[in-house]
Amino acid sequence: MLRVKLRYFIPAAVLLFNIFASASQAKSQPNILWIITDDQRPDSIQAYNRATRGTDEGELGFVLSPNIDQLASEGVMFTNAYNNSPTCGPSRTSMHTGRYPFRNGKYAWEHTHQEADFVRPAVSQQLRTAGYSTAIIGKTHHGISEALNQKSHIFDLEIEFNRDLLLHGFGGWYSSGSHGLEDAVLKRRDSFEKVFYPDGRSKEFVLSKKDRALNEQEQSIKQGVEQEFDILRAYTRINTGLILGGVNPQPAGKTVDGYIVKEFENYLANSGKQYESFSGRQVNGPDENKPTFVNLGFHLPHTPVLPPKSFRDQFKDRDYTLPNFDTQELGTFTTQQLQIYNEAKSDGMTKEDQLQAVRDYYAFTAYGDALIGEAVEAFKAHSAKQGREYVIVLTVGDHGWHLGQQGIMGKFGSWQASLNGAAIVVSSDKKTYPPGKIVTDLVEYVDFAPTLMEAAQINTQEKQYDYLDGVDLAKVANGEAPERDYILGEMNLVCGYRAYLRTDDFAFSMRTRDKRTPARVPDLNEDITWALTTSPLNAEMALYDLRVDPKERKNVAYTVEYIELAEWFRRKLGNIVLGDGRVEMDWSTKNAYNVSQFASGADDKKIDIPANIIPKDGVTNPQRFNL
Repeated sequence: MLRVKLRYFIPAAVLLFNIFASASQAKSQPNILWIITDDQRPDSIQAYNRATRGTDEGELGFVLSPNIDQLASEGVMFTNAYNNSPTCGPSRTSMHTGRYPFRNGKYAWEHTHQEADFVRPAVSQQLRTAGYSTAIIGKTHHGISEALNQKSHIFDLEIEFNRDLLLHGFGGWYSSGSHGLEDAVLKRRDSFEKVFYPDGRSKEFVLSKKDRALNEQEQSIKQGVEQEFDILRAYTRINTGLILGGVNPQPAGKTVDGYIVKEFENYLANSGKQYESFSGRQVNGPDENKPTFVNLGFHLPHTPVLPPKSFRDQFKDRDYTLPNFDTQELGTFTTQQLQIYNEAKSDGMTKEDQLQAVRDYYAFTAYGDALIGEAVEAFKAHSAKQGREYVIVLTVGDHGWHLGQQGIMGKFGSWQASLNGAAIVVSSDKKTYPPGKIVTDLVEYVDFAPTLMEAAQINTQEKQYDYLDGVDLAKVANGEAPERDYILGEMNLVCGYRAYLRTDDFAFSMRTRDKRTPARVPDLNEDITWALTTSPLNAEMALYDLRVDPKERKNVAYTVEYIELAEWFRRKLGNIVLGDGRVEMDWSTKNAYNVSQFASGADDKKIDIPANIIPKDGVTNPQRFNL
């Protein structure tokens, strides 16, 4: 009662001051654009290659990225950015929540909700509370709903590329199943694909039948379409048939990613208005009196890898150096790593097919660069019209993509090619993000949430934001962030639960749970110390000495020279991901979860390895791992 009564005795002058102060802050808050691409390697960007390799070319050869290069010249590029889960769903959830998978409770494709009391608001909700109009357009896949069995409402507007574009005929190629082949592999139901032609025609064909092989007519139609568009499907992996190359049926601008940008431009152009989306929905543009926050999610260069012809032609005769891979390397793979290899192996492909996959992949990223340039210009124009400052954050790939490294074309691994990305942050306030600056410090994808919140003038140093695992990239760029010696991550897909920790000198990963099924009552955090107490072999450790083996071609965890170091990493990583706030949540319930705290404080960001267990032979004999 006392608090209620006191409200009426606040002097009018103070009330007016607070109102004007609030209005002033709202006007000073910048518009924010957060761009995320899908499955994009950082070496597809020339500016990244110049910063890390001293050449425009990527690891394998020619790439093209004039618009992203321009963006990098306007702000800060972080070259050592690492995702916290190497696949779409859990990686995006970690970005939107600012929490590691082992603290947000999502390790795979679980659909999470916010009724559990350990959950905190997603970054879009924090910005909405801070006064922003919020929208997500394109690839969403954050997997977060406000309540159990409820559709997502964590943005004011959500336009999803599949539901709102492809299913309405906007784009070039539609595949049933999340990856086009999921139904075919699992034999749950018939699987099909559909081609959309520029003249409005479409052609649907059967990809596979759940109970029989394709008949002669079905096979003929499928092969005819594949020949027409030069389709290259994976054929040396468990998930065969995934489209790794080809030409898009639609020209540039009319692919699904082209329509994602058009939806984005329509949204900005309709500030303060209701308008009709491409799918025919009546939706609202951003509030003219509020700052704008948009998460623009590209689907490219995710499979199906189908660049439009105008971009494909620029790459068709380019020569590339394919990654070295020797089947002897498989002898050092753990069982989990072999499962990832079998899921995505490419070493059985012909050289010409591998070259097509590489050419089409980089052609697709070049097309993405053009679309990003178009989106950035539209956003800057929107900000200028509003008279607002702006911040643009580009997340280069929600995770990485192998183009032959480790003998695979895919992701899901704890190797560099699956984990490494890049980030570019640009601000109209050049003091915060100095133009052309390159930062080589280790940063993580959990850093994006606090970065966006701080850009919106939310003070993440306040106690209520202690749940955030990341730090503001502005502080990293200006040398004000706490020192971080390693990056972390974990996932439960393809091979089961596996966590990883990387430093400048070593890459380590291990099996974390003696099961593969998602968490369910009553087994939440059951036998949680298993990975620390089981035999070293059961823990399936992988250790790479990056000082002499930067391509991660030989796991030395079980060699005489390195076993003690591997065991040290097992304790370090295991204590962090299993005992320092690990959450296992049964997402089929409202609030059934368990938090493990047997090693609280283990995540201290420090790597103080005893000097006597670090082999010096790796430094003095660099030829030792020459495969």
